[in-house]
Amino acid sequence: MNYLPAYSGARISGCWTLTSDGSGNGEGSLDRLLPSVSTGLSPRKRTTSQCKSEPPLLRTSKRTIYTAGRPPWYNEHGTQSKDAFVIGLCGGSASGKTTVARKIIEALDVPWVVLLSMDSFYKVLTPEQQIMAASNDYNFDHPDAFDFDLLKHILRKLKQGKSIKIPVYDFTTHGRHKDWKTIYGASVIIFEGIMAFADKELLQLLDMKLFVDTDSDIRLVRRLRRDISERGREIEGVIKQYNKFVKPAFEQYIEPTMRLADIVVPRGGGNMVAIDLIVQHVHSQLEEVTLASAHQAQPLPQTLSVLESTPQVKGMHTIIRNKETSRDEFIFYSKRLMRLLIERALSFLPSQVHVVQTPQGEDYEGRAFNGKRITGVSILRAGETMEPALRAVCKDVRIGKILIQTNQDTGEPELHYLRLPKDISEDYVILMDCTVSTGAAAMMAVRVLLDHDVQEDKILLVSLLMAEMGIHSVAYAFPQVKIITTAVDKKVNDLFHIIPGIGNFGDRYFGTDAPPDWSDEDLDEPSY
Repeated sequence: MNYLPAYSGARISGCWTLTSDGSGNGEGSLDRLLPSVSTGLSPRKRTTSQCKSEPPLLRTSKRTIYTAGRPPWYNEHGTQSKDAFVIGLCGGSASGKTTVARKIIEALDVPWVVLLSMDSFYKVLTPEQQIMAASNDYNFDHPDAFDFDLLKHILRKLKQGKSIKIPVYDFTTHGRHKDWKTIYGASVIIFEGIMAFADKELLQLLDMKLFVDTDSDIRLVRRLRRDISERGREIEGVIKQYNKFVKPAFEQYIEPTMRLADIVVPRGGGNMVAIDLIVQHVHSQLEEVTLASAHQAQPLPQTLSVLESTPQVKGMHTIIRNKETSRDEFIFYSKRLMRLLIERALSFLPSQVHVVQTPQGEDYEGRAFNGKRITGVSILRAGETMEPALRAVCKDVRIGKILIQTNQDTGEPELHYLRLPKDISEDYVILMDCTVSTGAAAMMAVRVLLDHDVQEDKILLVSLLMAEMGIHSVAYAFPQVKIITTAVDKKVNDLFHIIPGIGNFGDRYFGTDAPPDWSDEDLDEPSY
């Protein structure tokens, strides 16, 4: 076990401990018991468990870090190239675990992290237990209060890069919300909780174990602040619960696990020396993952099918690529290309011999779709424009939607919305996006489908225009996905735009970035 020094302290029995800067006479407000360290972070809100009450991002003075998962970079087998690095963060109640976690996240400077709180995994209380909780007679600081089986299942999935639903615990009703939150795996997962080291199987999932060691008086003051100001509890009830459950549980279950820690962090989030050393070690464990740039010089993959460049197709591309084309013409010729593209995609679906009888009484040996169902999934918002073309040729087709937006600073995709039909795992899925540049958004969308048990060889990615970079990236990660497009351009610029390209398809189609002389009143709008 490594002990990292605080800024100031007295060394006792091989461990650095915090010394008091105050007089210790206990006079004045409770604030005088706390170190005057400004973390620059807003107080933690715990009306509900952290995965719901806080937004899935951490804003710092320099950048925004996303805490709801990461875009999936995968190897040639379509699997994650390396498991996420999991940091376990243990410590007593109100020891500053979440503050330490946020400080580590900020210092790591990686865009994809997941902060998983043990608060989300409290068991749902029975009516009898709720009565006990209301009178501060229920022990929330005992290992039996947590659902360790669910916690281990979720952490395993996250470490593998799988999507998973996280329960949302309500501290006012002592139950779980009906809607759970979906998050994705990350480069780094920080798991924090008072019982983070209390289960042997859980310990095996942790790559680094940190213990936040904070003076008991400071922890008591923080807990009083939190429970009184954020949960509306009376000071007598808080002190009763602390003396009856919190303090004994710390001494019996939490403090003994300090010996299991790789690093002990005295003084919590104010100890930047410790945090800097932790961050250095995590960086040494992470491998940089990028898109499949090494494959760019290779021939286009065999899974790619490009619509034959007939004079008609070439002419339609000439019109929609022209920056002077009016919006109504852009929409009209885009729809024509979409119809041809969808028809081409349908030709790759499995079929079988099907004999019918004609009106003349003769047999005709034809073909029929050999599958259960066809589902279309559009990547919003531009991909939604392709839905009418699919509906026009596939009767009663089901439609799903995925909203993935590209971060303009990093070029990486961010998943914002997901709605898929039930039992999609049995379907052939036509995944629609109008343009594919780096392939990052398409890869995330494919990963979402795979996480919902859609078979990789049943996914067809269709796009009006694709860059070679995006094609290689998707094909490298998911070699069984069929890729169909009407044209391929060679380059992507520093702004992640296809060159020579088509411009921002969504803006041109919906008129959201139209010149002043364009009018929406006389133009055809997309049908839904």
